[in-house]
Amino acid sequence: MLNRAVRAHLPKPRLAIILIMFIFALAAFLRVDFLVSVNHKISHDSVHYDEMVRQLLETGIYAYKDTEPNAQVTPGYPLFMAAIYKLVDYQHHDPFPAIRYAQVAMSLLTLWLIYAIAKRLGGQTVGIMALLIGAIYPPFVWSNASVLTETLATMFFVAYVYLQLIVFEKKLTAYALLGGATMGLLVLTRPEFLILLFPIYMFHYFWKKEKRTTLKLFLFTVIGTAVVLSPWVIRNMITLNEVVVASTQVNPFQAGTYPDKNYDDGLVDRQGKTQMEIAKERLKIGFKEHTWKFVKWYTYGKLKHTYSKMYFGSGHEPLYPVIPILPWSWLNWLHRGIVFSAVASLFVFARKWRQPATILAIILVTMSLVRLVFVPEYRYNYTVMPFMIIMGSIVGVAMIRKGLPIKQHAVLPTERSVNDVSSSPTSPQT
Repeated sequence: MLNRAVRAHLPKPRLAIILIMFIFALAAFLRVDFLVSVNHKISHDSVHYDEMVRQLLETGIYAYKDTEPNAQVTPGYPLFMAAIYKLVDYQHHDPFPAIRYAQVAMSLLTLWLIYAIAKRLGGQTVGIMALLIGAIYPPFVWSNASVLTETLATMFFVAYVYLQLIVFEKKLTAYALLGGATMGLLVLTRPEFLILLFPIYMFHYFWKKEKRTTLKLFLFTVIGTAVVLSPWVIRNMITLNEVVVASTQVNPFQAGTYPDKNYDDGLVDRQGKTQMEIAKERLKIGFKEHTWKFVKWYTYGKLKHTYSKMYFGSGHEPLYPVIPILPWSWLNWLHRGIVFSAVASLFVFARKWRQPATILAIILVTMSLVRLVFVPEYRYNYTVMPFMIIMGSIVGVAMIRKGLPIKQHAVLPTERSVNDVSSSPTSPQT
């Protein structure tokens, strides 16, 4: 397996612990120093969230950009904001600083989960490398100041993947329920990730050929997800008289039908039409009369626009470089290096796909396809960057180790990973 090329004798456990503590200290310093060193800008989405949360707390009406109840956005992030608003007495104090510091805590927890996943999949060396990259990757610092869903959603996303790896290792329904519940929290924050349940469990079936076990674990994962989503669904049924599992927002889909984001191309008459009607008409005319332009936009164009640049957060002054030794213009090349390493890793995992790490490749491919449906934004690459970092670390360390002598007897117990676990009659199951 790929993992065997990765594992090798690391520095002694004490040195590894010191390295990990140093990296976490560096990560915490960068994030807090960023918050206190610059002036933070507020995006228009943050303004709408603020208005929405104040309305919810003061009138009990849950509505985005409206005064009548709606389901335009899922309630995960607005409820998180509402909790912070209540804690800080928002009518007398600005709640945004408290939200930012709470997001620093989430960011550090996400870093730990990145380390835990990378270590589980590739050993401690890979874990430390992924941890270091995640600690200094600029968007993971800048995002903490953005009063937007990215930080919260990424924490839930990485937590779900970590739990899903445990589910596939231990085959326990309790972990499947917990993983499903975490997926439910993720969907309540960013609904587009719900689709991941299907390809991940399809992968497990083709990998293990355990139809009954796969179906059982999938069922319990769905139950966990459904339990968390049920209050939101019930609210929508009672308040809106319709079944809404995620959200009713159509704008990202409609906006995605404009090649190169040229919103004044005049392709169709928008007068008196709903956003969905406009989107369908644009797709029909676009692919029929401007075939190459739309094909290019719905493949290479959107992928380039999503992944070619890193997410800069909501903006701040003066610019905070995170890595002072690098010129500002070089920072985006760090992002592109991570993206290119992850793309190269896809080919490696495709050749040796019967391993847990392939889950990361499935996530990257699936979410990239989902992004093709909607309007592309640089911020949409943020949530998959932890997995790109882990993938690149696994393959990068494997390539380095391949050129070095590896003494099998020197492998530390901490270097054991999920790839060493095989199914056996004694494997715990419920």
